[in-house]
This record gives sequence, structure tokens and C-alpha cells, in this order.
Amino acid sequence: MIPVQLQSRDPAGRAIQPFALWRLGFRPFYLAASLFASLSVLAWAAQYAGLVPSYPGGVASHAHEMVFGFAFAVIAGFLFTAGRNWTNQATPTGAWLAAIVGMWLLARVLVFASPGWPAGVANAAFAIAVAIGLGVPLFRSRNRRNYFFVPLLLAMGAASLVAQLAIDGVIDVAPRFGVSVGLDLVLFVIAVMGGRVIPMFTNNGVPGTSPRRTKWIERAALGGVLLLLAFDVAGVRGAPLATLAALVALAHAWRLALWQPLRTLRVPLVWVLHAAYAWIPVHLVLRALAELDVVASPLATHALTIGTIGGMIVGMMTRTARGHTGRPLRADGFEIACYLLVLAAAIVRVLLPLAAPSTYAFAIAGSAVLWSAGFGLYAIRYWPALTRPRLDGKPG
Repeated sequence: MIPVQLQSRDPAGRAIQPFALWRLGFRPFYLAASLFASLSVLAWAAQYAGLVPSYPGGVASHAHEMVFGFAFAVIAGFLFTAGRNWTNQATPTGAWLAAIVGMWLLARVLVFASPGWPAGVANAAFAIAVAIGLGVPLFRSRNRRNYFFVPLLLAMGAASLVAQLAIDGVIDVAPRFGVSVGLDLVLFVIAVMGGRVIPMFTNNGVPGTSPRRTKWIERAALGGVLLLLAFDVAGVRGAPLATLAALVALAHAWRLALWQPLRTLRVPLVWVLHAAYAWIPVHLVLRALAELDVVASPLATHALTIGTIGGMIVGMMTRTARGHTGRPLRADGFEIACYLLVLAAAIVRVLLPLAAPSTYAFAIAGSAVLWSAGFGLYAIRYWPALTRPRLDGKPG
């Protein structure tokens, strides 16, 4: 006889759903990151418009938090989830996962309530905790292919610490240095993971496609990002950096073309990843032009942060959350709205000021509203899925 598990019910007879937030890394980090992305950017836009008092660090703190608060949280959730698949080993769950999320939350509070070395140490401690949480299963399973994520996570923590201490004047380094290094590291993660999953998702999800990968293009694209990182660490600027950025842009554009992006337009879960990746060469071209004083450098930065990072994150958060909660891999109207809002935020923030420089202030406000709406909608839409058990009853 098969035992039957009776489900708890409330006084009205409705089934009580078990709380599943701490069952796997993507759940709390995707939810926390989407809420943080929505609310913090609205707060930044209100500060920029003079509607609320400035918070410590101003634009430098905003940049720091988008890289080391928002993007790093999603990376942590993604790697804890993917790491279990890569290794067949447990990654942080339960109280351990809750403690790591608590460290991330403490760092966010300290950045604004007690800036300086306490915030910097909290951010570095979070990076160390994530590196340990991923590194233990990787090394136990001897998953050498992904060992590089451990030093990369530690480098993110170091860059965050340097940026935070620089923002608060503890060390005599420009805050831009730590943020630039952090952005290069996030770009490298996206370039690596994009190269692994975008061609696979395209081939599996879009009938008639045959995306290709060419070894020398792959090496040029990934190696080029590492060279940009080395240039930023060494402080190389001007024409040499502009030349390198332009060449790396060409490599990434060629790489994307081999994945047949135009054939994915009827599959939102796939085209959103192609659209986000397409902002990489845009970012690199604008970065080259910024180094030559042709365009403003924030345009290049936001092509990466909103277009690539924001677009890739909202696309991957929907796809992986659907897959790991037992839902069909098919985007509905809510998710398509999230994609369009975030990608529209990139267009408004980057391309509108290029076409009409007088609209710069409007572009910042409009982009912030679009971005916040996109990630706010994700948080609302996915709150039930991320806090309840999988539909198919499997663990995770």
C-alpha cells in the first residue's frame, strides 16, 4: 500500500502551500535581486531628480550597488543552482543558504547606513561565502571545467571592497577602478555562460536553427574580455584601450551572428538572450568611442549594465526559474512584458541621448521607470513560484 501524505489546510479548507524559498539558491537570490533592482533604481532616479536627499556616495554608490548588489546576487543564485547540476553535489540550502542571503542583505544595509570599511568587509565576506558554497561541491566532484568560478567570485569580492573603500575615502583610489573591474568580471561571466547556453537553447528551442561555434572566435571573444580586464587593472586608457575594445566588439558580433539570432524571433525565451548579448558589441563600440572622447562614457557603461546585464538576467531568471520549478519553458505575456521593459530601458538610456543629447535627464528618468517596472513585474509574477515547491514534486 502506498502511503498518502495529507496536505495541511487552513480553517477555510484551503490547502496550505509549504514554504520553499530556501530549497535552492535561485529562489531567494532571484526574488531579492529583482526587488532590489526595482526599488533601488527608483530611489536613485528620485535622488538624481532632487526629489529626495542624496544618499552616501551618490552616483558611485549607485554604480557599486548595481554591480556588486544586484548582478552579484543573481550570479550567486545562478551558480548555486547550476553548480548542483554540474556536480551532483549539494550546494547551499536551508539555514546555510539563508545565512548567505542574510550576509548579502547586511551588506546592502551597511552600504547606506554605515558606509566605509564595515560595508566593504560585509561585501567581501559575502563573496567569500559564495565562493565556498560553490567551491566545495566543485572540488569534491573534481569539476575542473568550472574551477575558475571560485577565484572569479573572490575577485568580485576584492573589487567590491576596493570600490567601497574608495567611495568612502578610506583608500586613495578612484571608485571607478573597482566598479570597472567588477563590470569586466560580470561581462566575462556572461560571455562564458552565454557561449554555453545560448547556442544550446537556440538549437533545442527553435526548430530549424543550427547555431555554430568557431574555436578561434570563441577564444578571441573570451580572451578579449580578459585583456580588457587586464587593461583596466593596469590603468591603460586612450587609444590602446579604444583599439582593443573595437576589436573585441567585432569578435562578439561575429560570435553572435553564428548563433543565428534573427531566426529566434518567435521564441521569446530565446530571443531575449540574443537581444541582451547584442548589447555587448554595442557597449564595446561605445567604450572605444568614449576613450576617444566622441561619446560620454556613461552611455557605454549603461549599454552593458542595462542592455546586456539587465537583459541577460531577466531572460535567465525567467528561464531557470521556470525550469527549476517544474513549469513549461514557454514565456507568457507577463514575461514578455518584463523583457520589453528592460530592453526599452536600455534603448532610452543609451540610444535616446545619442540621438538627442538634450534629452539626457529625461532619458535617465524614463529608463529608471522602465527598468523598475520590468524587475518589479518579475518579482510580483514569480513570488509564488519562488516561494512554493516545484509543481512536479521534485526537490529543489
